[in-house]
Amino acid sequence: MFFIKRYLLLLAITLPLLAQAKALSLQEAIGLLKKENLELKIARFNEQMKRYEAKAAEGHNFGSLDVTVMGMRSNDAGNVFGFKLQSREATFADFGFSDFMGAIGQGAQQSGGNFGLFTQGLAQNGDAILGIAPDDLNFPEARTHYQTKFSYMLPLYTGGKLTEYGRITHALHHLSQLDTHKLLNAKIFQTKKAFYDISLVENYIYNLSKIIRNINKLEAIVKSMKKEGYAKTIDMLEVQARKAEAQSMYNQAKLNRDLAYQFLSFLLNREVTKIKKVRDMAPMPKVTKASLEANNLDIQKAELGLKITKMAVGVEEANFLPMVGAFAEYGSADNRLWNDFEKKDSYTVGFQLKWNLFNGGIDRANLEKAKLNRLMVRDQVALAKRGIALQVKKLQTEILSESGDVRSYRKQLKFAREVYKNYSARYKEGMVSISDVLIKQSKELEILLKLLTVKNTRNTKIFELNSLLNRGGRA
Repeated sequence: MFFIKRYLLLLAITLPLLAQAKALSLQEAIGLLKKENLELKIARFNEQMKRYEAKAAEGHNFGSLDVTVMGMRSNDAGNVFGFKLQSREATFADFGFSDFMGAIGQGAQQSGGNFGLFTQGLAQNGDAILGIAPDDLNFPEARTHYQTKFSYMLPLYTGGKLTEYGRITHALHHLSQLDTHKLLNAKIFQTKKAFYDISLVENYIYNLSKIIRNINKLEAIVKSMKKEGYAKTIDMLEVQARKAEAQSMYNQAKLNRDLAYQFLSFLLNREVTKIKKVRDMAPMPKVTKASLEANNLDIQKAELGLKITKMAVGVEEANFLPMVGAFAEYGSADNRLWNDFEKKDSYTVGFQLKWNLFNGGIDRANLEKAKLNRLMVRDQVALAKRGIALQVKKLQTEILSESGDVRSYRKQLKFAREVYKNYSARYKEGMVSISDVLIKQSKELEILLKLLTVKNTRNTKIFELNSLLNRGGRA
């Protein structure tokens, strides 16, 4: 039982370490990149905001419905009288009829029932009666007023302006999707390059370790020959200096590998310490003019921009057409909130037509500008297609040239290694100096560096070509 517990404890400790040491494949890295890369997450947020902007533009077609609730209190004569009218509670007394009727009654009393005398009195005192300032009208009591109103406004015809705005915002959303896709291709490009860089550096480290082992062997030979008097101290120092140089290059290569792992960890937003090595030479993609124009994201963005300029022309043309809208209001008012709402309700409906007939030629100038912009963007699309096709052709030519350099450097490296072995054997026989041996060993190292450099350059251009073809997701 004690041994089982120890085994389980050991298993619990080692399993996480084994999981952490699992090598990450390129396809797994691309999957993680799509989900975890912070720049892609930010781009997707921007993409979602553009989608909501498109929805907001669509919403203008359905008008707007507002509810307004107001509460007021005033003793202003105009306000109080208006409040009562809106509440449907106005009476003749609110007009000051009590003072008017009092004057009339007084005149009737003075006439003693004689209509002729009463009429004569009205004629003589009419101006005085009409000049009475009624207290009920001019000095009303303060009144509280609550009003609830629903207002609906609907655009019936805008000359196509709202339609074009809606199409433009949808196109801008699509444009943001293309921007996100282009960023994804760029990040996949960087991820692939990191994988191939790490694999090339691993290859470089492996070859450097072999060279260091050969220098160690040479050092042992020089040491042995020195004991026998066939080698000098300077020979030993020269070998040791070359060994120190190779060791420095080895250490620098490991630092470069660590830096590449750090960059890969940054791209994937998680720690990466080990990868599955890929082939040191990326495969050459097939390219056709049709696939390039159909898939290249810059061309798609340019063509979408051309469509947007056409929509912009439609927006400017709408300025020459009338704008028609409808509105409706329904509400109720009283001195108490929502009191007898239906009994004191009211409505208003109507429409409005607005048509600009002259504004100094501003609309005409803006329309012509939009048309010229469309023609300019059309030529920019053609230029983009030709420029990208030329860029692809240039990359293809450079890749083919570098593929030839790779084949050449491979043969040179194989030859340099054989020459080094030959000179190392001849040194044992005293036929060449240690300097001659080390020169040949330096030649091997020089060609190795050139080979790895040209492989790295070739891979970078292939990844760039894949990005232009929108094939970033393929490993």
